Amino acid sequence: MLVSEVSVPTLKRRGAETRRQPVPLPSPISAMSNQTAIRGVTHTVGLEKNYRARAVHETSVAEDLQCDAPVTLTREVTTYRLKGAPHLLVEHLGATIGSVVHGVDMAATSPSEATALKALLLERKVIFFREQHITEQQHIDFSRQFGPLEIHPFNPMHPEHDEIIPIYSGAKYVGSTNRWHSDVMWRMEPSLGSLLRARVVPTPSGGDTLFADMYAAYNGLPADLKEQIDGLFAVNSGAANGSKEKARTRLAERGASQEELGAFDRRYASIPIPVHPVVRTHPETGKKALYVNRSFTRFIVGMEDSESKQLLETLYRQADTPEYQCRFKWEVGSVAFWDNRACQHYGSSDYWPQRRRMERVTVAGDRPYYEDSKTRERQYSYALEERAQA
Repeated sequence: MLVSEVSVPTLKRRGAETRRQPVPLPSPISAMSNQTAIRGVTHTVGLEKNYRARAVHETSVAEDLQCDAPVTLTREVTTYRLKGAPHLLVEHLGATIGSVVHGVDMAATSPSEATALKALLLERKVIFFREQHITEQQHIDFSRQFGPLEIHPFNPMHPEHDEIIPIYSGAKYVGSTNRWHSDVMWRMEPSLGSLLRARVVPTPSGGDTLFADMYAAYNGLPADLKEQIDGLFAVNSGAANGSKEKARTRLAERGASQEELGAFDRRYASIPIPVHPVVRTHPETGKKALYVNRSFTRFIVGMEDSESKQLLETLYRQADTPEYQCRFKWEVGSVAFWDNRACQHYGSSDYWPQRRRMERVTVAGDRPYYEDSKTRERQYSYALEERAQA
């Protein structure tokens, strides 16, 4: 354990029962609101296509509850001192995943604090900070302490910071991240992790994010099934090509020259289709994690289509297990930092037509591999085109 075994004095914070008043948009977001077509990821799925969001909206009685004015409550939370940074207090959310770290100041984090937080991240897969009312540059600087940052090749960026991806949803487009997934598995080197900060959140509730421990998901499989899937590989793809075309259109609309458009075309003429291990060995902990999901995984290499579909459905459902999960309720200034190699996440789409605006900074990752626990031989992800030509 990375936290002390002895409980320290409880910490008081606002309880989950609090009803928040609508929060006005911060001025940087207001300045970008007229540029959502080219600046930021705007969810493009309407309510009619997201049946879960539609069902919640049609069932909602939030406006009819027998409630009056909101009242702020406090509750006592049992916390533990973080080893290596004992002034930081840790509140666990799930049995094996998710911890809120109290006392973090992302604007002034020391190297020793960053080291302690990284160790906790490896153990708990996702960690959370609250009340981080920081600048975009401070968000970037804090994230860079955990590795080189990823610049997404196609998603629209913040108007002043390419490292930040703004993510919007609201009345026009409902949130569409309500599927279990690990980020950017369409890349040969998916991200190490992301740091997502809340700028605008639904009130009084809605828009929570759930995380699933994929070590536990693997460990929960029968022994014969684990033996069957160890060493298997699956083809993964996503909306990369569609995103590429949108990115090129944005470049043209912003006045890019023919030379610049030609350079873009040459750079992204061919996007490799990655073949990742079904069971990924974590490069820092050595633990095995399930590494498939409905958003990106297409089929298992070397299997008949029907057999592949049946097996993948079994593996996908592991993320649905409540014992392997935690759930985080956002507040303005909250931050989630997750290990993309060890967990999956799911953005609850239960707040339409309210707004939810987030900003994401991503730490670059490396090529996934499966390591045989007996021989220590590593089998790395490969591009489908490379194997097809061999």
